[in-house]
Amino acid sequence: MVAKISVGSSVYGALAYNAEKINKEKGRVLDTNKIYNDGSGNIDIRRAFEDFKLWMPQSCKAEKTMMHISLNPHPEDKLSEAQYTQLAHEYMEKMGFGDMPYLIVKHEDIDRHHIHIVALRVRQDGTAISTKNNYYRSKEITRELERKYGLHTAEHQKISPDMPITKIDPNGDIKRQVANTVKMVGMRYKFQTMGEYNAILGLYNVKCEQTDGRVNGREYHGLVYFATDDNGNVIASPFKASRLGKFASRTAIDSRFEKAADKIDVKPTKRAVAEVMAQSSGKDDFIARLKEKNIDLVLRYTDDGRIYGATYIDHNTKTVLNGSRLGKEFSANALDRWFNNPSDKPVIPITQPQPESQGQQTAGDNTQDNDRHQGQPQSQQGNTPQGNIQGNDFDNAPALPGLDLFQVGPGYDPEEESFIRAMRRRKKKKRRGPNL
Repeated sequence: MVAKISVGSSVYGALAYNAEKINKEKGRVLDTNKIYNDGSGNIDIRRAFEDFKLWMPQSCKAEKTMMHISLNPHPEDKLSEAQYTQLAHEYMEKMGFGDMPYLIVKHEDIDRHHIHIVALRVRQDGTAISTKNNYYRSKEITRELERKYGLHTAEHQKISPDMPITKIDPNGDIKRQVANTVKMVGMRYKFQTMGEYNAILGLYNVKCEQTDGRVNGREYHGLVYFATDDNGNVIASPFKASRLGKFASRTAIDSRFEKAADKIDVKPTKRAVAEVMAQSSGKDDFIARLKEKNIDLVLRYTDDGRIYGATYIDHNTKTVLNGSRLGKEFSANALDRWFNNPSDKPVIPITQPQPESQGQQTAGDNTQDNDRHQGQPQSQQGNTPQGNIQGNDFDNAPALPGLDLFQVGPGYDPEEESFIRAMRRRKKKKRRGPNL
C-alpha cells in the first residue's frame, strides 16, 4: 500500500477537491472522526468546514494546519468499503492522528480504487503533530498493515532513465500520468521558454499555463497543468503544480530555463535540420524526414491557417528549440513562405563538423587562430575538435568564435512573441497582460 502525504493550509480546498469527486459520482464518504457524517456518502462542504474550524485553536504558530493523505493499495487487492474504512482508521491511529478530526473518502475515478483522508494536524492547545520523518513512519505502518491483512506489497513507481514517455491514457490515473510526464520531460529535455516547454509536453498530450495575479494584495505566480486529447482538447480537471510536486512548480521550471541557457548547443540540431531541409520537397516531406532523424516539428497556426510558431524537438540531443533560435531560415515565417510557395524554400549552406585532428594545421593556420582568439577568455582559447564531441558532450562544448551561424540565439522566438502580442491587442485593447 502506497501512502502519499501532503501538508497544507487550506482545509476547504482539500474538502472541495474530494467533494468534486463525489459530485461526479466517482467517490463517496466512507467515515469521519469528530466530523458530522449523515451516512449518505455525500459531503456538505460548508458543514464539514465549520466542524473542522470548531477544533481549530484560537491561536496557532503552525502555518500548515492540515494534512491530505491518499492510501493506495496494490491494484490486485480488491477491498470492500468496510476494509478501506478499517485500514484508514488504523493508519491514522498509528500515525498519531487517532484523536484528530478527519474525513475518509473513497475515490473510484480510476480502476485502482483508493482512499483520501483530510485531517487537521493542529491540536486545540495550539501544538501541531510533527511531520518529521513522515515518509519513513508511513512506510513502516503501511508495511505492517499489508502483513496484518495479507495485502500485496505496493511501491511508488520509480522512474528509470530508459523509461519511455507515453501519451496520456484517458482511462488511467490521469493525475499520476501528468505528474510522471512533467517529471520525465523536466529531467531529460532542455528548453528555455514556456513555448518550448509546452511544445515537448504537447507531444504527450499535456499542456501548461501560467497563472499570475493578486490575492489580498499579494502577488502570486504559478503553473496549472492540463491533460488533453490528440486534438488539444482538455479531458480532465486542471492540476495545480503543487498537486503534482515541486518539480512541476513555477520556481522549478524557471530554474530549468536558466540552467538550459548554459547547456544548450544548437549546432547538432541545426546541422541535422539543414540537411533534411535541403533534401525535402515540401511540408509533409520535411516533417517525415525530420522524424526519421528523431526530430519532431511542432507548428502553431492562426485561425486563418498561417504558421506563427515553429519548434524543433531534437530527441537525440534532448533539446527543444524555437525556429528562430536556429536561424531565420528555420523560423515560422520562413516555413510558412516555403510551404505555400516551393520557390521560397530557404537555401542554407550545410557546414560539416571540423575534422578530429587539429595537428595538421599549417603555421599560417595557427597564426590565424591566434589572431582570432586574441583578447578572449582563456577558457575559450583551447582547441575543441568537434569530431570528438559525442552525445551529451555537446552540453559542455564551448562556443567556437567565428562560427556565428551556429551560436545560440535569443531565449525566445521574437516573431512568435510579436504575433501573440498583436493578437492580444486586437482582442483586449484595454487590457495588458504579462508576456507569456
